[in-house]
Amino acid sequence: MLSELLTEEKIRFSSDSLTWRQAVTSVAEPLLAAGDITPGYVEAMIDSIAAGGTYINLGYGIALAHARPESGAVRTALSMLRLAEPAPLLDRPEHSVDLYFCFAAVDAAAHTAAMSSLARILSDTETREALRDAHSAADVTKLIIRFEETR
Repeated sequence: MLSELLTEEKIRFSSDSLTWRQAVTSVAEPLLAAGDITPGYVEAMIDSIAAGGTYINLGYGIALAHARPESGAVRTALSMLRLAEPAPLLDRPEHSVDLYFCFAAVDAAAHTAAMSSLARILSDTETREALRDAHSAADVTKLIIRFEETR
């Protein structure tokens, strides 16, 4: 399931020093370009985080930016941004994040299925670190496919 959502064109890397707002905007760009979300979805994610939404911090330097479906989710979709330098949520060092995901789901079933797939990969220490060590979108997709094939 995850390999169908997180395709190479939705995986990005950045060596720029970004704020958390820039990171969220950047990780959402592939979904916007594909028509998976609307600009309002990006605004809703940023507004939610600005209002104290550090709940998107999954730990291990990983954040899952998302908003409610009615905020502009068009299709269930996922993108990833790997940063060379962390962009701490709300500029708080204790919420240091260098691996951002953007998730959009159109309904509860799609949400549950996608989150289950992502959780399995991110809870595996070796795979999580391999994601962080990847240098290209192709590396990430190969890693995900390999993980899915062995589970």
